Order: sequence, then C-alpha cells, then structure tokens
Amino acid sequence: MARQLRFTGTDSKVDGCPALHTYTDTGDVVVQGTPLTDPDELAQLRHFGPGDAAVVIPRELLVNWGPKAMERKPDLVDRATFRRLFETFAHTAWRLETRRGYASDREDPDYRAFLETGSAPCDPNEPWFVNIRRQTDAGKRVGRVRVADNPPSQEQLFLLDYARHNASAGEDMRYLWREDADRLQLPSEDFWLFDSRLVALMRFDDGDNLLGVELITQPAEVVRFCVLRDAAMHGAVSYEQFAAQVATAE
Repeated sequence: MARQLRFTGTDSKVDGCPALHTYTDTGDVVVQGTPLTDPDELAQLRHFGPGDAAVVIPRELLVNWGPKAMERKPDLVDRATFRRLFETFAHTAWRLETRRGYASDREDPDYRAFLETGSAPCDPNEPWFVNIRRQTDAGKRVGRVRVADNPPSQEQLFLLDYARHNASAGEDMRYLWREDADRLQLPSEDFWLFDSRLVALMRFDDGDNLLGVELITQPAEVVRFCVLRDAAMHGAVSYEQFAAQVATAE
C-alpha cells in the first residue's frame, strides 16, 4: 500500500517544479527537481551509492518550504549495524567510556582470569582485534578515553590492564580521573564518534547492560560530541601514565 504524501510547497511560478512533499506518517521530506546527471559532478558527491539519485533545487526552496523545527526521533540500530560501523568508517573512530562497569566485562572469561591472576589474557585473533589492526594498518585512527574512579573499581582495573591489548592492535588508549572529567564538564555518556560526522550513543540500564545504540547525524548534535572529544583528549593521559599513577597511589 502506497504511503500518503502531502504537497508542501514550491517557489516555481510555471510548472510547480522543483517542489517539496512530506510523508504524512513520518514527516520525511521528498524533494522533486531536475536530476543531476553530469558524471563529473556526480563523482564529487560523498557516500553516493549505485541506487541513489540526486536532484538540483534552489536553496530558497529549502529556506521557504523546508521543515523549520522538529522533535527528533531516536534512530536505533541493531548490533549487526553497529558492528559494521567499525568496518566502514573512513578516517577516525573514537570512544568516550564513562561507566563504572559493564555487564559484558563481568561475563567475560578474561575478567575472571584477571580476578584470579591479576593479569588479563587476550586472544589477538578475536574479530575485534583483527578488524582494528586492519583499519589502523590502512592509516585510520582508532582511540578512546576512559574515565576512572579514584580508587578504580575492579572492573576499571581490569580494563586498565586490558588496555595494553587494545594498544597492541593500534588503538590510542587514554585515561581521565573522574574528578578531572567532572571539571571538564564531561557528561556521563558512552558513545563512539565516527569521522566527526556520526555518533553512536550507547544506552545502558542500571545493571550496566547495553540496551541499544542510537545513531545521531544532526550537525549541531554531532558538533557537541566533537567538543566533548576535544575536551577529553586535552585532559587525558596515556594508559601507561595512568597505570603508573594508579600504582603509585596503591
């Protein structure tokens, strides 16, 4: 069954083209205009897929008839889509970790081994490490800043020991004390930032279980997360320096 479209408006004085239409159920906008066919111009479009189409419209059409404000609906994705982001990013992937623990870590056999021996084992052939090595060998950058309590929890100590495995695969691993994160006004949000244009905001329950991942591409929101990254990176130290600080405090 065809979805219902509503005519939104046009600036044309002749044939009604170009114009905007809106889906009545979602508010998504359909742009009607002259197709862009020049191969050299099409080649300049980023992320232009083989089944995509591009149209050319006057800027004034969007200013006069485009949506002025809206309540953003969360764009939730499944785990498979989330994992593909780590294979398809073009330049950088960066994470801020702020939680005091993660249920997935507590279920990890490597965590139980750490509690027994004080050292976290690692299989370098795990899919995560294989992909990270592939991405960093291609010249891409992967990194994260972890926020830790003072004194660190057992789970945070596990991740601090495990950071050497992340670093050996090519990740830039850095740390912040929580009081420094508070001073920098970093929020209690866990997210990945891809290519400074796409945010994967991770939602957890009170038991530290990952509930879902929300993708954010709105420019103003993405800029906010870029500012958080810059602040965190400015205040953080390498995982080696942080481990030395922890050892000194014990």
